[in-house]
Amino acid sequence: MAGSEPVTAPDQHKPGHRKSGRIGALVTAAALVLMALWGNHEGRVEDIWLIGVAALLVLIVIGDAVLRRNGLRS
Repeated sequence: MAGSEPVTAPDQHKPGHRKSGRIGALVTAAALVLMALWGNHEGRVEDIWLIGVAALLVLIVIGDAVLRRNGLRS
């Protein structure tokens, strides 16, 4: 019944699973690097963007892990 459930704000709910989000980001970064290595393009601009975005994803995952380990993020 709705009367027995506590009233909570949407920001009090935890978003998704952290571990699956990290794994998904790392798998996506690996796919981007593979696309840079075996793409059907001739120029190097695409390679730079793909590897740059992959590196950014990895840095975000590492930064999130460091912040959570230090207790600066819940």
